[in-house]
Amino acid sequence: MCCLRILSIPGVRLSVLCALMLAAAGWVALPVSAQPSGVRMSQPVPDEPADRSPEFSAWIESFKAEARTKGISDRTLEHAFRGVRLSTRVIELNENQPEFSRAIWDYMDGAVSSDRVARGRSLRRQNRKILGRAERKYGVPDSIVTAIWGLESNFGQNLGGFRVVEALSTLAFEGRRTAFGREQLLAALQILEEGDISPERMIGSWAGAMGQTQFIPTVFLQYAQDGNGDGKRNLWDTKADVFASTANYLKEKGWQTGAPCFDEVKLPDGFDYGNADISIEKPVREWADLDVRQMDGRSLLKRKGQDKDAPAALILPAGYKGPAFIAYPNFKVVLAYNNAISYALAICELSVRFQGGPEFVKPWPRDEQPILSRADRVELQTLLAQRKYDVGEPDGVIGRKTREAIRAFQRAKGLPADGFATMSLLQLLRTSP
Repeated sequence: MCCLRILSIPGVRLSVLCALMLAAAGWVALPVSAQPSGVRMSQPVPDEPADRSPEFSAWIESFKAEARTKGISDRTLEHAFRGVRLSTRVIELNENQPEFSRAIWDYMDGAVSSDRVARGRSLRRQNRKILGRAERKYGVPDSIVTAIWGLESNFGQNLGGFRVVEALSTLAFEGRRTAFGREQLLAALQILEEGDISPERMIGSWAGAMGQTQFIPTVFLQYAQDGNGDGKRNLWDTKADVFASTANYLKEKGWQTGAPCFDEVKLPDGFDYGNADISIEKPVREWADLDVRQMDGRSLLKRKGQDKDAPAALILPAGYKGPAFIAYPNFKVVLAYNNAISYALAICELSVRFQGGPEFVKPWPRDEQPILSRADRVELQTLLAQRKYDVGEPDGVIGRKTREAIRAFQRAKGLPADGFATMSLLQLLRTSP
């Protein structure tokens, strides 16, 4: 969900929940399971040596006083803050944004790997009773819940390596996100007060995302469920709670039972790529009228569970040379979990693959070189702005304005206007008058 281990992909926007922490759009919140092996940890690890400074100690005492006014008991506060220090590692991660992104096909190669698909199919079968109960209650397919479980924590194996109270205390005390840190720390203390988990077991990401499907504390309080009836919402150890909570979140965000998530589609000759953007929605019947079809040639209106009046968007995450997709309302629900197109695409495709469905038909344009460094993205925006194209503030984020500016420049040069930021496009901007 909001694990906030950030890695960018051109043209992708940030999670709605993660936007509480990062103001810019365009970053992919990379799940714990997709991190390099050096940071895959299921237990807390010792932080760098750091004494509790007088200032930090005074801040903790002040925060405890505030927490008491919110109903947090002295017993919980004493237990929660025992041994808490200012984490230099959290400060480092909080203050440093990544300078490089990955091509979407590289992200998808890892997210929807053959190993993940095989393991997901096996675990889906093994947990079919628990998953089935969650599906019947909330109406969300067990394959979608399994996909989120797999991508967020490698099916519960990688829960993060930070003590959540310590990480959130650090964020609340120092840096650019103190308001976020305070809000989440109070929520974490409320979870401890209610007895769902112990402080020692409350581990997660450096930004406070917790459990096998990575809920931040405020989301936990709002959506977490007791799936096995033991009176606790334990997203670290109890799969019934994990599955029920994840399905409940998606249901509350508008999941439509029985409706599709997405489809790979064929676009007709002469299709206006300017219509292909996650922000542009048309009823499915209008896309069908434009001769957008399923990959087997059938009409979109013949899709099982299809609502012809449902709003849908066409997306080209790798430009016109790559596969095209139609994103239905349930795709937007997955975006509410993590507002990155690559993430939603991976979740929906994993769901298909877990059910024995096919891989994408059209290959990724792996010979294309997308813009991967922040410096190059800023240069692209600056060069477009110099030509009077509106990109907003050049910030290295390929958002809607920048995509529209790219399309306008591409049209002016007689190129397919797909809005995809590539090195060849940047080179053209560098050399053309």
